[in-house]
Amino acid sequence: MPRLPRLIRSRRGLLRLGFAGAALGAATLGVAPSAPAVPASPAVPRVAAAPARRAASPIPINGTGSSYVGLAMQQWTADASLSGLTVNYTPTSSPDGLNRYAVSGNDYAGTEAEFASLGVTTNVPRGFQYVPDVAGAVAVMYHVQDATGRKIDYLHLSRGTIAKIFTGNITNWNDPAITADNRGLKLPSHPIRVVFRSSPSGTTGLFYDFIAHINPGMFNAWASKNGLSTSVRIIDLSTAPNFTPLNLGLDGSDQIAQYVASPGGMWSISYDEFGYAKTYGASAAWVDNGGGKWVLPYAGNISAALNSAKLRPDLSQDLSGVYTTSDPTAYPISAYSYILTQCAASGSRATCKGNYSNAGIAATLTKWLRYIACDGQVSMARIGYSPLPPNLSQEIANSIGRMNGTAAETLTAGNCVNPRFRGSLGAGAYGPPDPYLSLPAGGLGGTGATGSGATGGGTGATGVVGSGAAGSGATGTGATSSGTGATAKASGKGAASATAGLAGGALASAGGGSGTYRNAQPIVSRHKAADSSGTWLLVIFLALLVIPAVAVTAVPRLRNRGRPTPA
Repeated sequence: MPRLPRLIRSRRGLLRLGFAGAALGAATLGVAPSAPAVPASPAVPRVAAAPARRAASPIPINGTGSSYVGLAMQQWTADASLSGLTVNYTPTSSPDGLNRYAVSGNDYAGTEAEFASLGVTTNVPRGFQYVPDVAGAVAVMYHVQDATGRKIDYLHLSRGTIAKIFTGNITNWNDPAITADNRGLKLPSHPIRVVFRSSPSGTTGLFYDFIAHINPGMFNAWASKNGLSTSVRIIDLSTAPNFTPLNLGLDGSDQIAQYVASPGGMWSISYDEFGYAKTYGASAAWVDNGGGKWVLPYAGNISAALNSAKLRPDLSQDLSGVYTTSDPTAYPISAYSYILTQCAASGSRATCKGNYSNAGIAATLTKWLRYIACDGQVSMARIGYSPLPPNLSQEIANSIGRMNGTAAETLTAGNCVNPRFRGSLGAGAYGPPDPYLSLPAGGLGGTGATGSGATGGGTGATGVVGSGAAGSGATGTGATSSGTGATAKASGKGAASATAGLAGGALASAGGGSGTYRNAQPIVSRHKAADSSGTWLLVIFLALLVIPAVAVTAVPRLRNRGRPTPA
């Protein structure tokens, strides 16, 4: 028998060989290519970088303005912090944010309306641009009960009835118009308490702009009687203390939603961004649209409504078509929100007068705005908004280019996780079915809160109708008033593809609608498959541990083979 190598003649040598092999295997595993790092989940997205004007380190930035976008800003600023950026935002009001921006009192501002429509200063030496950030809607929140004391959470209010309530032309909950809107349900006789923003507010301006378009004659008479403007949006009702017979002014969206939802808010009604109704559990009214359907302000309905919005060349919005749209799936009090930033001087945008003198501010905004365009849209439907359509996400990228004086990045489904690029609105996009499709005349008291059944597993709007299994209103049109299917296929007019921007002087379609929906698609994963080489290296490592142990037993037998057996 051939002589075995010296190293494996003894058990000690075999063990040394085994340990050496194991060490080699461990070292190999340590230097082998590993699976790529897993990006942050959509709940905590990474802020992606976009080309910067010049090399600069991001610095903390501060903004003030719209409370309409306040809940979205909470998420966006928190995600920025997790990505190493410091972005502060105080939700005061759109007029306050614009006025502060005009005198360089903040680095950026939030608003749902432009300077001119709010009647605030148009003298802005630093220049500005409107950067769309999200779509939202004003909910009509209320707190009432029926004659038996059961909470009513399925109240229907037509646009005409809403206009009359908020101009003091309907003052009692048992008014025949409210009864007619609710299939004969007559509420107890109680005065209607209108809760409003006690300080200048862009949400007030948006809501009363809607009323002005619904009943112009009644609005103009009411405004004139109360000394309010008919030429620009009404942003401050505190100057007209008798605009309704019974009212209460509160400062801020949070305070209003909390009050209406509280026991003390019984028999009150107000207006606020839908996300606040969801957050504080306030009931939101079903509102009729020009198509004759009743809808709630969920993302699918917001998106359908903004199909009828028009954007001016500076991206400010004309919402007259939204208020009166005949789209049966549209929620008629919907609007986009904006961030105001500086931008490099350009002949194509008269309001752009120069980028930030501190390059660190521009560096922070560049990264943060790029995040808002894509990752920041993923969860918007869940918290009471609607993600931007692709062409407006692209407008954010165009705005980054204008700010820095550089070419704009082209956003696609391959580099932007905004669900709209994939024909989806994200989780929570569709509400429960209209309960009056199943309820008898005279109504039926319920216990379900606003938003139940919106994303699955809920109890429906009243605790009586259906299960809301995966977001109702999902068959054919995406309307909240029809169907209970599991996936939405909404009709729409808006193009789904991103465009390089809006050009020309005429009004252009915002493309903010639902586009042509496919069955809701999951967001394409950004996680790459793990490298399979790691698995093979682990097998080799274990084998190098096991083989010496086997050899310790087998080698002595090989050495003794052929030797004569002792007598």
